[in-house]
Amino acid sequence: MILTLTLNPSLDRTIEVGALTRGAVIRAGAAHLDPGGKGVNVSRALLANGVRSCAVIPYGGSEGRRLVELLSVEGIDMIPVPVAGPTRSNVALAEPDGTVTKVNEPGTALTAAELDTLAAAVLDAARSADWVVASGSLPPGVPVDVYAGLCRRFGAAGIHLAVDTSGPALVSAVCAGPALVKPNRDELAEATGADIAHLGDVIDAVGKLRAMGARSVLTSLGADGALLVEDGGAWFGDCPVAEPRSSVGAGDAMLAGFLAAGARGEEALAEGLAWASAAVGLPGSRMPGPADIDRTAVRITTPDPALPLTPGG
Repeated sequence: MILTLTLNPSLDRTIEVGALTRGAVIRAGAAHLDPGGKGVNVSRALLANGVRSCAVIPYGGSEGRRLVELLSVEGIDMIPVPVAGPTRSNVALAEPDGTVTKVNEPGTALTAAELDTLAAAVLDAARSADWVVASGSLPPGVPVDVYAGLCRRFGAAGIHLAVDTSGPALVSAVCAGPALVKPNRDELAEATGADIAHLGDVIDAVGKLRAMGARSVLTSLGADGALLVEDGGAWFGDCPVAEPRSSVGAGDAMLAGFLAAGARGEEALAEGLAWASAAVGLPGSRMPGPADIDRTAVRITTPDPALPLTPGG
């Protein structure tokens, strides 16, 4: 079983538009409302593919109740923890070429007592988990070392922890020695101070994270693919998408597929890439199921340091 913790979940509304013009009145082609938050998306992707998962989430206000309702409709096994503040709402504007413009609310602060309740729920449920995924941004006021603290506690109990976050929270977590971290290109650059233009820059930056304490690093590189580096070796892979619709949640789908396939080696990387590319081809933050996933398009190769990456990708 894979347990996920999302400290800053959301309601995600994705609106499809023909083109995004600043200051104009834009007619929406379609709109989708989905439960959101990185850990929530991981649990949704796992459930869609028959992998047992449980999501621990704080929720508050009418938005929080709607979030729990949507997750219940999807059949997500969850541990909802009531908190005083309202759950945030995010908006994404998706253009036909796959470009997505997101507006994310910061979320609501969690009190020390609410954090303790969430941590206790995670630690209790983690006794039957193979992996715990701690992911997403931190709500205002939450200490940046919250994931690092969980990492140390889980490590002492022999539980594997995967961390997918950004900024100081990522750096703090890496120093606590997680089994896996999954930064994207921008998060990797921010955490290491690297200027990333080629795959070799990614390899060097990943080496810094591993020297700091991360055991395995799965780096998502958008349309360029993904790089996995672990004690057993390094692999690069990509999976082209013919008709991209929304990149929202693609990294979460990648992490879910990677964990579902054993979280090690090129086969797990290939599965993660297949799930991620399927998510990009779906509207909103829909997570792919078996009928959406095409593994034949995945290509895994030995990393070429000279390979240029898409500028700004």
